[in-house]
Formats: sequence, structure tokens, C-alpha cells
Amino acid sequence: MTQLSNHFSLAEMTVTSTGLNNTPNAQQLANLTKMAQAMEAVRKLLGAPIKVTSGFRSAAVNRAVGGSPKSAHAPGFAVDFVCPAFGDPMTICKAIVASGIKFDQLIMEKNSWVHISFDPRMRQQVLSMWNGKYKAGLVGK
Repeated sequence: MTQLSNHFSLAEMTVTSTGLNNTPNAQQLANLTKMAQAMEAVRKLLGAPIKVTSGFRSAAVNRAVGGSPKSAHAPGFAVDFVCPAFGDPMTICKAIVASGIKFDQLIMEKNSWVHISFDPRMRQQVLSMWNGKYKAGLVGK
């Protein structure tokens, strides 16, 4: 098993239920490695294992799951995850924001999972998504 960082493997960052090829190219693999290393700070903050629900998505996988054509998952910058031992996604997002961890985008999605990206722009953008609509900040429905 190829490890991208101490706690994150290539297998978990490329898992897909679509049955489609989800193998990153060299640049995507380099981005995934940087993203996994950045996720180590999140893992340390939460103090518990993180369950990756979606990491890298090839173009075909991204289309199949209805991802945005500009999705940060495609170049290997983003990961969706949960950490039930720490708390619900809203609690996780609040902890990440308060921690000062640098990220590009943090999205609390329907209080079902957390999306975090480490795109080089590092905008520190925080959003909440409910019913397919994005709102600035961490907000309820």
C-alpha cells in the first residue's frame, strides 16, 4: 500500500464506487501527496481517524458523481471526509476554522460531510451547502 503521508494512503484517496479508472497522473499524484500531508494537521487537530469519502476524482469519475467541472477533486487538491469520533461536520468545520489551519476552501456539506481543499490559491473560503445552494460561512439550513 502506497502511503501519501503518515495517516493517508493512495488507496483511500482514490477510492470510488463508480467502477471507473481513478488512477492519478504524475502531477495529480504530486498534488494528492501535498494534500494528504496538509490533512495531517487536520488529523492532529481532530485527534481521531478520518474517514475519507471522496478524494481524487478522474475526469470520468467526477462526471459520474455529478461533480463540478472545476472541482478541486480533479487535480488532487480536495478531500471529503467525516470524523464521527470528533463530532458532526459542523463541529469539525468550526474546529478547523478556529485552529488557523491554512486551506483554500472549507465547505460544511449538509452537515453530512466536510469538504476541504488545498488549492494553491489558499483563499481561506468557508461555505455551507444546503439543498444544493452555497452560503458564506458556517450556517444552518
